[in-house]
Amino acid sequence: MTQTDKVLSRKEGRVGTVIFNNPERHNAMSLPMWEATARILEDFARDAEVRVVVLTGAGGKAFVSGADISRFEDERADAEAVARYNAAVERAYATVHEFPKPTIAMIRGYCIGGGLGLAVCCDLRICAEDSRFALPAARLGLGYAYAGIRRFIDLVGPAFTKEIFFTARQFDAAEAREMGLVNRVLPDAEVEPYVRDYAETIAGNAPLTVNAVKFIVGEALEDEAKRDVARCAEMVQRCFASNDYHEGRKAFMEKRKPVFTGT
Repeated sequence: MTQTDKVLSRKEGRVGTVIFNNPERHNAMSLPMWEATARILEDFARDAEVRVVVLTGAGGKAFVSGADISRFEDERADAEAVARYNAAVERAYATVHEFPKPTIAMIRGYCIGGGLGLAVCCDLRICAEDSRFALPAARLGLGYAYAGIRRFIDLVGPAFTKEIFFTARQFDAAEAREMGLVNRVLPDAEVEPYVRDYAETIAGNAPLTVNAVKFIVGEALEDEAKRDVARCAEMVQRCFASNDYHEGRKAFMEKRKPVFTGT
């Protein structure tokens, strides 16, 4: 386990974990925490042993409850500071959203503001029954940039995106599931073992296939003129040319679990 600016990271086998570790403030995010998040994920992206990354909050009361308001006077004192803060947040979002491997948000308790924006950047969201979700920008007079709103639209569609932003209210886990904001809702005690099993299941599958599917889904959500169809085809072809394709067929015939290497 390593710690940087109240963000912890650990690697267990093929699963990397990012833990937002500011529980006394419901894991509210400071500028150093946003910057550390991007650095940790960039390290995991370069680590060939890591096939899946889980993001979660410490303490069991919150995933991330938004920005740490107690740091605003230092971190958002003037226009230049605000620009730096916003750039760090968007870099963290983009690092998660564009991460080349699967990501899972493991959510307990509050997932508010920047925390919800971060969770939406992940591929999968699994939450506890008592989780609460909100994007309170309209209560604070904050503007929300195109890239962030587009990620919500891609996930839950325009109508639910408008509801989330227009009302700025808290949604419970059942409502979040109904909107498609989360994939699964579980009793609190079951969340961690379920996510651990899910991450191990994904990590045990052929990484070239999984990562190709992630990339192609992302391209399908892009405007047609921006889609890199050639790279999609190249990634599919790489799967068929891989040792893992041979291993998968051989393991199926031999009725055993395949051992994929990503080559």
